[in-house]
Amino acid sequence: MLYSICRPLLFRIPAEPAHRLTIAALAAAPRVSSAAPQPLLCQRVAGLVFPNPVGIAAGFDKNGEVPDALLGLGFGFVEAGTVTPRPQEGNPKPRLFRLVEDNAVINRMGFNNAGAAVVARRLAARKSRPGVVGANIGANKDSADRVADYAAMTRIMAPLASYLTINISSPNTPGLRALQDPAALADLLDAVIDARGSLQTRLFLKLAPDLTSTDIDAICKIALDKQLDALIVTNTTITRPALRSPLAGEAGGLSGEPLRALALQVLRDFRSATGGAIPLIGVGGIASADDAWERICAGASLIQLYSALVYRGPGLVRQIVDGLVKRVSAEGMSSIAEAVGSE
Repeated sequence: MLYSICRPLLFRIPAEPAHRLTIAALAAAPRVSSAAPQPLLCQRVAGLVFPNPVGIAAGFDKNGEVPDALLGLGFGFVEAGTVTPRPQEGNPKPRLFRLVEDNAVINRMGFNNAGAAVVARRLAARKSRPGVVGANIGANKDSADRVADYAAMTRIMAPLASYLTINISSPNTPGLRALQDPAALADLLDAVIDARGSLQTRLFLKLAPDLTSTDIDAICKIALDKQLDALIVTNTTITRPALRSPLAGEAGGLSGEPLRALALQVLRDFRSATGGAIPLIGVGGIASADDAWERICAGASLIQLYSALVYRGPGLVRQIVDGLVKRVSAEGMSSIAEAVGSE
């Protein structure tokens, strides 16, 4: 109710300053405890225990400023980043757009972040606190050796995060998605795994929705061969389904409601290609408990959201969690893990 009152005022502010205002408000809010484990929703995925399957996607808390505040909103896990070795301004502004008519967002942020040293200090300061907090890592735009960037980020962040997400699927860093090509991907993963060394930090891989079936099969083969711990499906899309907003022509990655059908289908494709042998995390267009349930039944062990918060507000998190509890109970299941891939 409070967000419905505040939203018209927030929407008078351009999207990026409004986002910074939101981060500042979360940072200033009194600290509350993390989400209590929901017996029906608590599950172990990739060796980590998640109190519920609803996480916030990378991009919201780029610099690891408010992970505990986000856990206090009810999220089962938080993903900070994307973080690069050196601080990066990102692409020229404006670079973040609300497509209100479509309940969507277009961004071309370009991995803007404060750099590894700053984010590492913040994650180190909260290391003793409870909660699953991952770090999404990337390469600097002007790097001469992007594989070396990912290896360096792994060495810095692996001791501090519950898991690392290797982000090679942003459309806003030129050439980055080429790392999804099989030969390049295998070399990258070898470098990251070597950099992780003996640490037990889990490795996730975040992928684009704009992949062919051949791409998906090749990626899954490599992911299984390298024993990755999970795949995050999907990032934003460079495609443009039918949109009503006058901002539809802006360059960048599209997220929100128009991505829902594509992200769901790509998740199903990855589930089929992996045979359920590797956990999947569903992202893209999830805005309700029904959306989350559909993604879980299609094969996602966990889900993430971000764009829907822009339109629905922070109360959406607990609405989805409560809705999933009711759905698991209504289906007569003892755990949400029984629903994963059940369609």
